[in-house]
Amino acid sequence: MSGNTHSYESPFCTRYASEEMQYVFSADKKFTTWRRLWVALARAEMKLGLPVTQAQVDQLEAHIDDIDYEVAAAREKEVRHDVMAHVYTYGKVCPDAAGIIHLGATSCYVGDNTDIIIMRDGLNIIRRKLINVMNNLARFAREYKDMPCMAYTHLQPAQPTTVGKRATLWLNELLMDFEDLEYRISTLKMLGSKGTTGTQASFMELFEGDTDKIKQLEKMIAEEMGFDSVVPVSGQTYSRKIDSQVLSVLSGIAQSCSKFSNDLRILQSFEEMEEPREKSQIGSSAMAYKRNPMRCERITSLARYVMIDVLNPAFTAGTQWFERTLDDSANKRISIAEAFLGVDAILNIMMNVTDGMVVYPEIVRRRLMAKLPFMATENIMMDAVKKGGDRQELHERIREYSMIAAKEIKMYGRDGNLCELIVNDPMFKITRDELDAMLKPENFVGRSPQQVEEFLSECVDPILNANKDILGESFEMKN
Repeated sequence: MSGNTHSYESPFCTRYASEEMQYVFSADKKFTTWRRLWVALARAEMKLGLPVTQAQVDQLEAHIDDIDYEVAAAREKEVRHDVMAHVYTYGKVCPDAAGIIHLGATSCYVGDNTDIIIMRDGLNIIRRKLINVMNNLARFAREYKDMPCMAYTHLQPAQPTTVGKRATLWLNELLMDFEDLEYRISTLKMLGSKGTTGTQASFMELFEGDTDKIKQLEKMIAEEMGFDSVVPVSGQTYSRKIDSQVLSVLSGIAQSCSKFSNDLRILQSFEEMEEPREKSQIGSSAMAYKRNPMRCERITSLARYVMIDVLNPAFTAGTQWFERTLDDSANKRISIAEAFLGVDAILNIMMNVTDGMVVYPEIVRRRLMAKLPFMATENIMMDAVKKGGDRQELHERIREYSMIAAKEIKMYGRDGNLCELIVNDPMFKITRDELDAMLKPENFVGRSPQQVEEFLSECVDPILNANKDILGESFEMKN
């Protein structure tokens, strides 16, 4: 807990999200970005011939970071307008430039362009962490590509897979999210300087109808802020569909992580795999032996929040009227930030869990071997047919024996006796040694090991190799 115990503090800040992501959505980041945008506007206007001097631009640039929040708050209380309050506050420390700050612009020039910049910076943090999770899972998949394990459909035992192949299913969904993320980052555009209803009328006045200069102004501002383009058309704001699209990517990551965390929680219940555990971690206040999957439970919990949060910008995008309404604002400042903070927290835990997952090979094998005879009945039957047996008779006998063996397990709690029943029946013409050789788990996993190698080398390794400079990040759980 932080020091303030008398008022609400978001758990994202006190428990979950990183300082790095919290800074992206901080007041300092927001308002210094406003000032950087005002500098970019002034510089572009100066270069395009408006009455703005280099000295004024230099003064603005020198005071980007020294924001007097008390002056801004007092002024906002007076004028009931946050942008004008900050124009006034900036002008107090830049008296020579006070008259040209925000020249020709509307509030959305700083507000909306800053929102896009903040989302871009947040997405780049998400990208870095996602790649590190993918790297951990790729390493795990390769290590365990050959280890047979029980696979499930309907959460019922089905044809075996391998531990590594299952990990590629988790990884493949994150790869889909990564591709969506790359697309969103690469196509993100600034609003630019569009004016009150998106017509750029104020700039037509300033530049005396010179359309080329107005287009050049936007291009110069975008380039200074690290973008290659602005939206082609808009009302007062950029389309709120952009927020919805960005949060859809974040929701996708949450979905993939939730699927992973739920699978691992079940595997931990089976005692086949476990999430990492700190030496002093307490599993249960009443049952000291318990190993609760607390980290994966937190992933599941946070993911549920993010998946539902994506509805906020969807409804906002669908209910904007004409060139703009302000019913987006209060919702947007909560829902966008919290989606980023939520996914940041999820990926931190994912980095921790995927870096230290524990596999118990003997349990994995024992659980598989208990069911493998039932999985192998088709192979056993076809072997007997090759030796001259009648397929229909063999199929009926196998069905009878499978039911007897299942009854032994479920009704009486005994080990299954399917193998004994088959070996002792001359119809199958098979010895115990021959049956044991047939029941080698590696014979039942199909192309799993090759699929792992092909998937990693063709789809994942190129991404990891292209991002070697950001690999190796880890996260230590503190609570």
